[in-house]
Amino acid sequence: MRAAVPAAMGGLRLDQALARLFPQYSRNRLQAWLRAGHIRIDGAARAAREIVSGGEQVVLEPPAIPDAAAPKAQRMALKVLYEDRDLIVIDKPAGLVVHPGAGQPDRTLANALLAHAPALAAVPRAGIVHRLDKDTSGLLVVAKNVEAQSSLAGQLAERSVRRVYLALVQGDPPASGMIDAPVARDVRARTRMAVSHRGKAARTAYRVLERFGRAALVECRLETGRTHQIRVHFQHIRHPLVGDPVYRRGTRHGLAFGRQALHATELSLLHPRTGERMSWHSAPPRDFKQLLESLRRSG
Repeated sequence: MRAAVPAAMGGLRLDQALARLFPQYSRNRLQAWLRAGHIRIDGAARAAREIVSGGEQVVLEPPAIPDAAAPKAQRMALKVLYEDRDLIVIDKPAGLVVHPGAGQPDRTLANALLAHAPALAAVPRAGIVHRLDKDTSGLLVVAKNVEAQSSLAGQLAERSVRRVYLALVQGDPPASGMIDAPVARDVRARTRMAVSHRGKAARTAYRVLERFGRAALVECRLETGRTHQIRVHFQHIRHPLVGDPVYRRGTRHGLAFGRQALHATELSLLHPRTGERMSWHSAPPRDFKQLLESLRRSG
């Protein structure tokens, strides 16, 4: 895999820049590959702590991943909106976990993708370059080869991928705004995230589309992609997502919904082979629409 360090990453440690360029790999794994010579910068070995200037050419040649470490193919229904030799765009239902992990060893999107396109076994993380939470529905792109994966990872790092979400939030938020608040792992509960000065930069732009008095439908555009970013940011401004079982505590506007009311509705990116700008849209699923209709009737 080849990638160029964007100018915007100048000043970062090399391992930090690599983690953004290749988010399909953990930072610890990238550091180990640096030490082992699997990553070269401008043709030479470099130390993880060195500072990048921007413009460096990175060549990553990962070692083979043992078969035992890879998820197994499992046939499951997938809603494929687009597919070619480089990309698959999935409309993910709520309730589907993206990657196997503790408590969910199989029956995930990764397992389904390996059955749908067996060649993904040769691509790290089955080609998945960004995630959606288990109970978030909507659009997700998958790379079918390492070249496409590297291109998409670079676009995500450079923030040229447009990702738009619909969220139903509690209360009556301002008409529009930019939530600019760093996000880190919550020191009190490791399964949660929180706004913290120790965190990574996180920016969410939003605008209200419709108001219902005790809730509002908002359109959110991610400028960064931190874990639980939209959920944490709206809790931070005291308008948590309706139905969110993790980030709705301490609110007064309880609305019954079986999951966080969040849907990835728009995805736009540059095709990794042609450079053409491509876009996809996904309408909210039935449960989300029914909740909106209920609020409109009660309003």
